[in-house]
Amino acid sequence: MEKKPLSRRNFIRIGAGAAAVGAAAKVTILEPRTLWASPRPVPPSDVVRFGIIGTGVEGCSLLSAAQPIAGVECVAAADLYDSRHIAAREALGGKEIETTREYRRILDRKDVDAVIVATPDHWHRKLVVDACAAGKDVYCEKPMSHSVADGLAMVEAVQKNNRMCTIGSQRVSSILYHKAKEIWDSGRLGMVDTIEAAWDRNTDSGAWVYPIPPDANEQTIDWKTWLGDKPQRPFDAVRFFRWRCYKDFGAGLAGDLFVHLLSGIHHVTGTNRPPDRAQSSGGLYHYKDGREFPDLLWTIYDYPHFQVVLRCNHNNNAVGEFFGFYGKLGTMTIQGSTLRFRPQAPYQQPEDYSVFGWPKKLRDEYYANWAKTHPQPEPGKWKVAPDEEVYVPPPGYSDMTEHLANFFNSVRTRKPVIENEVFGNNTSIGCHMSNEAYFSKKPAVWDATAKAIKV
Repeated sequence: MEKKPLSRRNFIRIGAGAAAVGAAAKVTILEPRTLWASPRPVPPSDVVRFGIIGTGVEGCSLLSAAQPIAGVECVAAADLYDSRHIAAREALGGKEIETTREYRRILDRKDVDAVIVATPDHWHRKLVVDACAAGKDVYCEKPMSHSVADGLAMVEAVQKNNRMCTIGSQRVSSILYHKAKEIWDSGRLGMVDTIEAAWDRNTDSGAWVYPIPPDANEQTIDWKTWLGDKPQRPFDAVRFFRWRCYKDFGAGLAGDLFVHLLSGIHHVTGTNRPPDRAQSSGGLYHYKDGREFPDLLWTIYDYPHFQVVLRCNHNNNAVGEFFGFYGKLGTMTIQGSTLRFRPQAPYQQPEDYSVFGWPKKLRDEYYANWAKTHPQPEPGKWKVAPDEEVYVPPPGYSDMTEHLANFFNSVRTRKPVIENEVFGNNTSIGCHMSNEAYFSKKPAVWDATAKAIKV
């Protein structure tokens, strides 16, 4: 075959003005905001006092993450499992606080400004509604709601009582995702039609097979109260500790992990609405332990300007946590705690495939005309092709601390929160749509007028 007059590779190199190939990517350590720190002691009048309802794994993690935040003090904790009262004090470094099974004792305290709700999903609605009615601001763990109806009731309660409410998807406050949003807003990605994200795990713990504490029984756990408005059943420690596996109490992979992926995508893209449609597939392949949710879940979401493809797999973790934003001009990925941006090669290039079915004379004319309409830069005006950009947070950075600090700052200043009840509800609706589509084996469509999912 005759040698090409101008190969695609040479055009990309010359047209982009590349001066070097294979140069090392530029790595930037992002500078964290210091909202949670204070250069001087916070006056007692400005200290935010809070209580926490639910001190299991996530509740204790939140208590630990709140410790570095200046001007914040936990004064009470409620949980229906007595040993978690001890765990709460330990998470606070041994601080003596009021602990109780009765969450209303916290809501009745006049010195409590805000509450953190870190219970199983089926309790979120009642606790948030009651807290707002008691005049408390609320930080509610993700997913915000256990159903569409629950989410709508929670939004109404927050707004009716004029409370501050933050939903606990920490990526919305992360400096890494703020940088991703900056790149998105700059237009450097160009038109984006595809976004994909995954959160894969391959451990029993990652699949919610948590060990049962040896002291767990009907004397140490208020089982009847924990069931709430769900059907009464005999005490079951497996359901109490592995509640994410069961429809009465959790929302499976969608509620545990899709919610993080969707909230990150919504934040980066400036989206504050549910998807238009969801189609799901997956199955229960390994964890056949009586759970009611799959251990592999795929969902394709339709949005007005792009599609989103999500996956969570409990049986392989080679990818881990991943986001990919695929644009006409660039590609942006987030894997773990590393953000990368890489420009795409110019999509307007001289054809070097189909023209080799032309006669040489016509092919030469085509390349000559291309050169005339796409002149090379003048001498001295060549541009170096940009390298891949890499961004990472500093060592020890905690987006959970950042998210909590944003919430407590809003409690103190009454300025809008970073992730409010509307944003959190829209993300939760996306999770409910995923589950509806999976179990019905039909597309789930969001009816904005009826405020309901239709299948």
